[in-house]
Amino acid sequence: MTEIVIDTNVLLVADRRADQMDDECVSACVNRLARAKADDVVVLDDAWLILGEYGNKLSTRGAPTPGNEFFKWLLQVQADTRHVSQVAITPRNPEQTLFAEFPPDSELESKFDPADRKFVAVACAHPRRPPILQAADSKWLAWEKPLKQHGLRVDFLCRAALAQIKKRKAKTPR
Repeated sequence: MTEIVIDTNVLLVADRRADQMDDECVSACVNRLARAKADDVVVLDDAWLILGEYGNKLSTRGAPTPGNEFFKWLLQVQADTRHVSQVAITPRNPEQTLFAEFPPDSELESKFDPADRKFVAVACAHPRRPPILQAADSKWLAWEKPLKQHGLRVDFLCRAALAQIKKRKAKTPR
């Protein structure tokens, strides 16, 4: 079994809640979540920051969508070490957006979205430094190399679609 950290947008894309992502990306996310349930160990923080974010965007009630079902499953198996590994992360601010486990890299710290730092901190806190699954945030393409320099890997489920989005954003005047 492989340990993985899953960005919230993977679940949202699986639920077709990211309009910019195509059907191929949706299928990749749905399939990856199914594989995670069958074959992987999902790494979470013990303070529920990741599960809390999932809960703010997904539901255990209502439509049985792939993302909602995955979230519900995680809640049910969170104590089962065959499916979930929990690590402690250390917030350095009251908003819980800065973490002691985040790589000591001024460029990453200055540019990284505060809401995404928990995923990196969780990957850093785990002894195996599991990959972070990413689907719909093109900013992570720019962070891939600096994260790799700190021993972290990002698995882009929709790399081609993200590259196109990044290219369009670069052409759009601000």
